[in-house]
Amino acid sequence: MQIEVITLFPELVQQVVQHGMPRIAVQGGQLQLQTRDLRNSSQNRWRRVDDRPYGGGPGMVIEPEPLAQAIAEAKAAQPNARVVFMSPQGERFSQPWAQRLAQESALILLCGRYEALDERAVRSQVDLELSLGDFVISGGELAAMVVIDAIARLLPGVLGDAASAQSDSFSAGLLDHPHYTRPETWRGQPVPEVLMSGDHARIARWRLQQALGQTWLKRPDLLDGLALEDDVRMLLREFIAEQQIVE
Repeated sequence: MQIEVITLFPELVQQVVQHGMPRIAVQGGQLQLQTRDLRNSSQNRWRRVDDRPYGGGPGMVIEPEPLAQAIAEAKAAQPNARVVFMSPQGERFSQPWAQRLAQESALILLCGRYEALDERAVRSQVDLELSLGDFVISGGELAAMVVIDAIARLLPGVLGDAASAQSDSFSAGLLDHPHYTRPETWRGQPVPEVLMSGDHARIARWRLQQALGQTWLKRPDLLDGLALEDDVRMLLREFIAEQQIVE
């Protein structure tokens, strides 16, 4: 996959491939990351790319022409790349979005700064707006880095075990089940007996029930959009009943 990031701070974005799964993806050839300094598309000798907003108000607005030129230059190398604008007004980025984007051959991630981007450039140049959530950060660079990391670990061959991605939280619409490792007992708390039983069918059932239960406890909204089979609903009801007994 080819990802190019248009930004005022290319050195910041490059840090994402210095560590973790993005670094492994780059080293393995599954991911190629390039950054493009928006200032290089400036129309003036000061390399300025922003100006005051029409109608008044605080902050500065990034001009449309540098944006359009930078995107055109990026698309010259990758004509089929989707242009994704990291914006607080975008659709909420999620694991399903990461999975969809990981299927693309090329992406252009556009990082905003200052008060906003000129709306004419957004309307004419952007294919998709994505947001990390209902909050505002200083620019789109950190958001782009999160998207790159989420995509990199889904590329074939990046994770040592492909099943790791399939069992992640949100991959099946649920939160992940709890995990345990050695020692068998830690500060008086034992590992659940079922995990040491060697009964793989029983372990799989327990993990599914725990995933359902963790979702019910922490993110019940996720369950609203799931069509659960009767046997899966039974597992969830059993978990809820156990919680009520404990309480």
